[in-house]
Amino acid sequence: MRLLPTLAVVALSMALAAPVTADPSLWKGEWPDTDFEKTTITNWAEIMSGGPPKDGIPALSDPQFIEVAQETRIKGNEPVITVVVDGERPRAYPIRYLTWHEIVNDTIGDIPVAVTFCPLCNSALSFDRRVGDQVLTFGVSGKLRNSDMVMYDRETLSWWQQAIGTGIVGEMTGAELTLLPSWMEGFAQFAERHPDGVVMAEPAWNRPYGQNPYRNYDSSKQPFLYSGEMPPHDVPPLMRVVRVGDRAWPMNRLAEEREISEAGVVISWREGQASALDAGTIAAGRDVGSVRVRDTDGADLPHDVLFAFAFHAFWPDGEWMMGN
Repeated sequence: MRLLPTLAVVALSMALAAPVTADPSLWKGEWPDTDFEKTTITNWAEIMSGGPPKDGIPALSDPQFIEVAQETRIKGNEPVITVVVDGERPRAYPIRYLTWHEIVNDTIGDIPVAVTFCPLCNSALSFDRRVGDQVLTFGVSGKLRNSDMVMYDRETLSWWQQAIGTGIVGEMTGAELTLLPSWMEGFAQFAERHPDGVVMAEPAWNRPYGQNPYRNYDSSKQPFLYSGEMPPHDVPPLMRVVRVGDRAWPMNRLAEEREISEAGVVISWREGQASALDAGTIAAGRDVGSVRVRDTDGADLPHDVLFAFAFHAFWPDGEWMMGN
């Protein structure tokens, strides 16, 4: 597997940090205002430094948007996260930006949302940022658990597991974010269906947007920064799976059947989306297809398209929808 130097640096920092991650005392010194007495973590060795410090990967807030017709940087096959809220213009959040920022704090209508992307798990999830009467603002902690991003909220400095949208350390331990329907698709697919939509504008940061720092990652045999159990049924750990609740449909089955209707959901697959974790530039990535998940009445359902190892790590008793 060829990886760009950024990942090599992260790997080295991980190797150096590994002996001291079994106790929360290291994190207490770095996070003095986080309540480590409240936590669901029973094995602190699961929490690892991903290399960058707190906010070393800068989350975005209050992004700007441009009209679909004005977008000239993004190729048609480049992946975007689509969020559609009733009564509001559809929004596309390009992965070329989320690769470098991982979280976008936005407000759509009267709904405060967090649009998130964890490259190491290919997990792209959108959440309602409200917990009770409180609106949270999320940042990137620099920590990983099962190779998945640990987010934090700026209001209580609690830690949150991105893949499950649940508080794992601090005041918000046990709190669950509401998952919103959103999906990854090629930009041309978004533009075709939503010519009146808007696209997140390029952030004012000095980043090589459009490049992929995780080159060839999703064709590797071993997940990066992960030492947990591999998925069953001989499913390759870095195969994408479609997760709905605690069920997972392997992407190779979807690509072959193109539409599956079972367990109360209808999942469709079509070409047109480049992998963001393949070639050195995102637009040059191989076509991995776009997925939509709806109920039997045609309404979009919350779901994720993540790597098989991550599904197995967070849903070890989950159901694998392997077909006949």
